[in-house]
Amino acid sequence: MQLRHLKYWALLLVSTSITAHGQEQFDPREATVASVHNALYSGESCRNIVSAFLSRIEALDHEHINSIISLDPDSLSIASQQDALFASKNATIGPLFCVPVLLKDNLDTASLPTTSGSLALADSRPSIDAAVVKALKDAGAIILGKTNLQELALEGISVSSLGGQTINPYDADRTPGGSSGGSGASIAASFAVFSLGTDTINSVRSPASANSLFGLRPTRGLVSRAGVVPNSHTQDAVGPIARCVEDLAIALSAIASSQLDPEDNSTALVPEGIRGTDYYRDLASSSLSGKTIGVLETFFDRTMTNETEPVNDALDSMISRLQEAGARVVQIDDPMYNVNAILASCETQRFELRQEVDQYLARASLKGQHPATLQDLYSEGNSYLVLPQQYGFIKAVLKGSTQDLEYEAVLNNIKDLTMHLHDTFKTNHLDAIIYPQQRNLPVRIGAASQHGRNGILAGVTGFPSLALPAGFSSATETAAIGIPIGLELMGLPWTEAKLLQMAHEIQALTQIRKPPVWAGRHIPVRDYATVPSVMPKGANSIPPAYPLGVLL
Repeated sequence: MQLRHLKYWALLLVSTSITAHGQEQFDPREATVASVHNALYSGESCRNIVSAFLSRIEALDHEHINSIISLDPDSLSIASQQDALFASKNATIGPLFCVPVLLKDNLDTASLPTTSGSLALADSRPSIDAAVVKALKDAGAIILGKTNLQELALEGISVSSLGGQTINPYDADRTPGGSSGGSGASIAASFAVFSLGTDTINSVRSPASANSLFGLRPTRGLVSRAGVVPNSHTQDAVGPIARCVEDLAIALSAIASSQLDPEDNSTALVPEGIRGTDYYRDLASSSLSGKTIGVLETFFDRTMTNETEPVNDALDSMISRLQEAGARVVQIDDPMYNVNAILASCETQRFELRQEVDQYLARASLKGQHPATLQDLYSEGNSYLVLPQQYGFIKAVLKGSTQDLEYEAVLNNIKDLTMHLHDTFKTNHLDAIIYPQQRNLPVRIGAASQHGRNGILAGVTGFPSLALPAGFSSATETAAIGIPIGLELMGLPWTEAKLLQMAHEIQALTQIRKPPVWAGRHIPVRDYATVPSVMPKGANSIPPAYPLGVLL
């Protein structure tokens, strides 16, 4: 039996519980790639491992977080096939063999609808897997299902007309970040080993921050976006969300483009020596000592409020820990790095979204019933959700075009900002830049927007950025162990290996992550004949502040 890339054998964690008969049984709580493989080599079946995660989803999702839109009906049969392969003793199997994974529901899957959270796309059926989904399957991963998101990934509240409102697993009064909020909340709850999200401005890093997780937005071009419901060719990215850096590195190794993808020309940007990188292999080979880290002071909100003080305290404490570990910290107080100004001058969705979505909807490989264009999707008679403040944005998008004169000016602004960011790294001899992912705690359910997020800098420049846990607020009546706080660690393009090494060192140094209280509940593993039906709550879980309607 050859299990490629199991160089992390020494890090295997025993992930078992004891049954009523005294036998060890796989325990999915806080499970990792390593613990799944440890269970397999200890005699557990892949089918039981998958069933353990399905049992948690069935028992806990609707009760607590409403994160799942659909479950893949093939997951149990694929697990049985993998059991047969594993039993053959002479097969070469992939680095994610039998690892259960969840996908944001804007990633195409041939076995399930791809809805982007919209009732108008409930019956839209891709016939081809997205490039990243194929890569996961080639590595041996088992797709459990699809997670809820902000409808069409257009905000960060994680509410949709199809999936309803996803809840923060640490505080039922708050959102889980977004737009990949279902992907974040589900991993915090141990519904899979890791998930994939998409990130146009904040959408992988925001839910990682809000759920005490690790999330990576890769350099533009490193991971193909082919088969993803698009928002912006300039800004879109696909990235993993996980409970530990090790799994983040293994996931990135699997989904990073191994060759030019003709359906995503950004993959042509990948330089020699980067393709095929094993991001896990040298994960523990670096140290924070001697690293120079810039602190982006303009990305903090230093006002004294209950929503901002916990963030500032956590980041200041983290900076002190980095210095104690031997890192050199440089304060960057540059007015060029102003989030609101960057959003106003560099954001490309309003020009690119309509054309990108229209092209996606017109693909011959997209089957099932679905609108022909974005205009049709938002036509009268379609039920859909849009946050009230987005009506003006959607109307502008429906008229927007890359032929607009303003679009060229926006691209030039991005070019200037990108050059300035390169200069900041060079002038200060930086290995990375850090800042809070969100200047305040995740917003409460019913808020108008997920304000205070800082992801736009990486979103428009294409630099890689890794979100990781920085701390928790104090406990409250609704947050028994406090509310997660995250930071972003940004590097130069193609330095994912360095960022992951630094994050690995920070993880070992601080050990901040802890699961939600209710997620510690033991769920007996059911012996499923077929995958259970898990229907999203939909409109029943949408707060009154987010009305269903049509854009007139």
